[in-house]
Amino acid sequence: MSSNERSGTYRLGNRTVKRLGYGAMQLAGPGVFGPPRDRDTARAVLREAVASGVDHIDTSDFYGPHVTNQLIREALHPYRDELVIVTKVGARRGADASWIPALSAEELTQAVHDNLRNLSLEILEVVNLRITGRVHGPAEGSIAAPLSALAELQRKGLVRHIGLSNVTPAQIAEGRRICEIVCVQNHYNLAQRADDALMDELARDGTAYVPFFPLGGFTPLQSSILSDVARSLGASTMQVALAWLLRRSPNVLLIPGTSSLAHLRENLAAAALDLPPEAITALDGIGAGASAA
Repeated sequence: MSSNERSGTYRLGNRTVKRLGYGAMQLAGPGVFGPPRDRDTARAVLREAVASGVDHIDTSDFYGPHVTNQLIREALHPYRDELVIVTKVGARRGADASWIPALSAEELTQAVHDNLRNLSLEILEVVNLRITGRVHGPAEGSIAAPLSALAELQRKGLVRHIGLSNVTPAQIAEGRRICEIVCVQNHYNLAQRADDALMDELARDGTAYVPFFPLGGFTPLQSSILSDVARSLGASTMQVALAWLLRRSPNVLLIPGTSSLAHLRENLAAAALDLPPEAITALDGIGAGASAA
């Protein structure tokens, strides 16, 4: 059994995937803009991820833009039957590398076709609708118009399943009145735990929860408690953070990203890391304040 198989499995749409996947965002250039410094290494990371048992990859055509999807196609097409590629729409990139909301029906249609073309697919397995909220999280407001436009593309056979990203519980409830929601992708990690109650609710419903920035994103996790636990277990802080997330709830699907083969191997090994009860108690305390809030 590979270490990644020890992560367990969970349902994503009508597929069952291993809970430890791979996020392709970091394969693009600095700031998720432009090409990677080493295109061969980027493709090698993707191939090794799949060879190591990863069966779901998170991406978007606005990473680069177009860069990560083109790399996925170059490295992995024709795709293995068991591989699920999850993409997202709802933004575009400015010439200055800015992130610009793109939620009109026309923009969403273009985004779906861009993803199909650059991934060389006839249908997108899962598309997450990314909602623009506050700088550091979601904000309330109706998502009916863009989600209805995406649901129409689903009815046309271009999208198989729909998820939501950067959303509130009220927006999820609104979304479910429009179409089935198979996953929710929000900011969550050891230190960012405002979604604790939401995660548990989605678990009861059988809906996957996909934390983005599981390792802190552009500001890597830093905690003396995390460092102490990692040292006591002979593991890296990132492995401990991922192992904690896998234990947090059975509906959690992880998509840690990296452009390094060494870091990929390190991340995948986290599935085999056992956290003793005292370590879990200590780690739970890191985000207690955020969870209570």
